[in-house]
Amino acid sequence: MRLTVRHTTRYRYDSPLANAMQQLRLTPPDCASQRILNWSITAPGMDRATAYHDAFGNLVHMISSSLPIEEVEITASGEVETADLAGVIGHETGEAPVRIYTRVTSLTEANPAIRKLSQLITSDDQISGCHALMHAIRDKVGYRIGVTETHASAIEALAAGEGVCQDHAHIFIAAARAAGVPARYVSGYLYLEEQQESEAHHAWVEAWLEGLGWVGFDVSNGLCPTDRYIRLTLGLDSRSASPIRGIRFGGKEENLHVEVDVLRAEGQQQQQ
Repeated sequence: MRLTVRHTTRYRYDSPLANAMQQLRLTPPDCASQRILNWSITAPGMDRATAYHDAFGNLVHMISSSLPIEEVEITASGEVETADLAGVIGHETGEAPVRIYTRVTSLTEANPAIRKLSQLITSDDQISGCHALMHAIRDKVGYRIGVTETHASAIEALAAGEGVCQDHAHIFIAAARAAGVPARYVSGYLYLEEQQESEAHHAWVEAWLEGLGWVGFDVSNGLCPTDRYIRLTLGLDSRSASPIRGIRFGGKEENLHVEVDVLRAEGQQQQQ
């Protein structure tokens, strides 16, 4: 499937910024499940950006501005060809060592309740265990916007019994790591039906399973990613996989607005 993406983030401040620096992880990678046909990013200072790959393989553009500004607009857009691999990404070359994704962070710590969930994953059948874990979390934590904080931990989200996709992902990661299975946070885009509004960012998990490599699990939708998904960033949790991170000087109050449009490329309907 060919999908087009337009992702715009606008920041408005109550007073001019004296200085701002931002890390943009807004370029999807080529991988087994997707091929980038074209992609561009427009942002203040993008023409002077420094580019590098972080520890997780994400392409990062560092932009900065020393001019007084009250509004910042960042737009990433392009076209991606996706494939339905039933969530199986497999082994990737040039990636960070798998063991990195066993590291526990403050957002992915396990308590007794999460360790109990982790018992669903057994060494003799990891794939079935991960599917069982995905559905168990979905049953215990209903999808509801506005219940948890932006960076709620897995423990807090499970206790709340409600949350969003990043909460589901954190719980899965915490349980998988407690079971000894490397797991990583994935931030990306999800193509929905025409009448449905796309989320600002969708989140799911990839677990490293012996014999298969990386396999994706979307707890919020109860399935493995298909050709409707576009991987954008990887990390230990939502913080390290955040598409935009930065620091600023000035501008006491920040107003953030995000718009994401994910559509099928023109001509796809007729071809299929």
